[in-house]
Amino acid sequence: MTDTFVSMIALPASPEAFRDATWADVLPFYDALAALPLEASSAAVEPWLATWSRLDTLVGEAGTLAMIAYTGDTANAAREEAYLRFSMDIFPKLEEQQVRLARKLLAVGWSRPDLETTLQRFRTDIEIFREANVERFSRIEELSAGYQKLVGGLSVDWDGEAKTIPQLQPYLKVADRAVRERAFRLGAAAYLDKRDELAECFDRMYALRVDVAREAGFADYQQYCFTAKHRFDYTPRDTEAFHDAVRQTVTPAVAQLMEHRRRSLGVEVLRPWDVSVDLDAKEPLRPFDTVETFVGQARHIFRRVDAELGAQFALMADEQLLDLESRPGKAPGGYCTDLAFRGRPFIFMNAVGVPDDVNTLVHEAGHCFHDFATHDLPYTWMRKTGHEAAELASMSMELLAMPYLVQPDGYYAPEQARVAWLEHLEDVLGALVHIASVDAFQAWIYTSPDGADREARDRAWLRLREEFEQGVDWTGLERERLARWYRQLHIFELPFYYIEYGLAQLGALQVFRNAVRDAGNAVTMYKQFMALGGTRTLPELYAAAGAKLVFDAPTMQELVDFTMERIAALRAGADAPFAGIVLA
Repeated sequence: MTDTFVSMIALPASPEAFRDATWADVLPFYDALAALPLEASSAAVEPWLATWSRLDTLVGEAGTLAMIAYTGDTANAAREEAYLRFSMDIFPKLEEQQVRLARKLLAVGWSRPDLETTLQRFRTDIEIFREANVERFSRIEELSAGYQKLVGGLSVDWDGEAKTIPQLQPYLKVADRAVRERAFRLGAAAYLDKRDELAECFDRMYALRVDVAREAGFADYQQYCFTAKHRFDYTPRDTEAFHDAVRQTVTPAVAQLMEHRRRSLGVEVLRPWDVSVDLDAKEPLRPFDTVETFVGQARHIFRRVDAELGAQFALMADEQLLDLESRPGKAPGGYCTDLAFRGRPFIFMNAVGVPDDVNTLVHEAGHCFHDFATHDLPYTWMRKTGHEAAELASMSMELLAMPYLVQPDGYYAPEQARVAWLEHLEDVLGALVHIASVDAFQAWIYTSPDGADREARDRAWLRLREEFEQGVDWTGLERERLARWYRQLHIFELPFYYIEYGLAQLGALQVFRNAVRDAGNAVTMYKQFMALGGTRTLPELYAAAGAKLVFDAPTMQELVDFTMERIAALRAGADAPFAGIVLA
């Protein structure tokens, strides 16, 4: 926040003031802001907006810090209490205040061009808000915390040593097939052992979400979600076209990759524990042994992509805004979150020393660079984008950083880098298959009359995976195949947040293709796109990055062919992930 800011009401100096706050402590600030007179002039509205924005960042950062603390140690009762106080009490009720203040702003009829997308979101939020849903969202958040606690506590016995599920990943990459199978089965069994508890948790979430949609006047939760997520530029019908296009273009390409893998491994059939082992490496790639090395090399990589981005990552490392290693009790997965008041991002992940950790860190760093780029926009709502744009920033960074993973500044020797590049590009296509099946599964759950039936959900998952995921033999492993959806936290905690990854991945492939022609210009456009925040429509944001939204099979086929050509070149011994790039 700038030093010249003058608040229209008395606000605390930092989020620390709200650390132990209850809703009774927070509400008076919003009451005071709502009581202020407002006229349709920039001189009146802009200071009022600035005060509202600052208040939101103060409360938001206090809650974010509670979430970071809890996900870092889900077994800590005090941290859990603080997290639940924000997620179940303060934040659901805060939504009502957002609607209250948005109504006040819209009533005066004031606007300015770079706030049009914000005002459109405000109008939508007002239309769908129902007071009765506040309590429902609070209960959903409680269930989400329970899901995190349950899966965060999962571990398995590996030769007498307790291992978290992420810590099994290195064993899925070893040459010994029996070891891979053992690791795969143990990881799946950990979730299957808790299947009934997880299904019960989802049953309760499902019922609440159906009630939320009905209360707001929607026929089903999918329709509600599209509106609530401000998907103004595409529809459920478009996502169905996306699913069909993936079936037509990506599924056959991944089947080809799997057949190549089967032949390379010399096995009669490819099993699920065969899909992660490196085909061209004598030993599993071990990009780093310590978190210090992990971070140190990342500093060099981002600096080579762009000096400004490198300085931003270095600032995060220096200010200890990274929680990277896997440990017992830590919530699964990874995320970047924004400490909105101080203008700093934070990265959380579960690193265990495998190449996927490098991809995750680079991905989350892309979100961080997006946050840095938007912080100078005057109001917090202008800095926020939909997930489609947020994921474009992160997935594009994965590809833009690829050439710089090679030593001396990166993680890999040249031949190791070629193996890592191959793995990443193959994973891009595999991810599109997974994304489409997850999104189709969620669409089935919330539009089917059988969505409340846990057995029907399991059958639907198996049917969809069979349609989308080909080339791997799951015979006799139907229960293990079910474990995959129970470990997909988005389905539990963030319903319908997944198609964004697919749209963004296709956008990132276009940025990648642009980098083949002119890497410097591709990075420049990438930064220009990020700096726009949420001040433009989604198609305009993609266009600023040099991309467009893709739902159709012909355009998707072009991008699949481009990726397969790069894979073929790397298999043939190419020493860079794409030809023609000039490394800085």
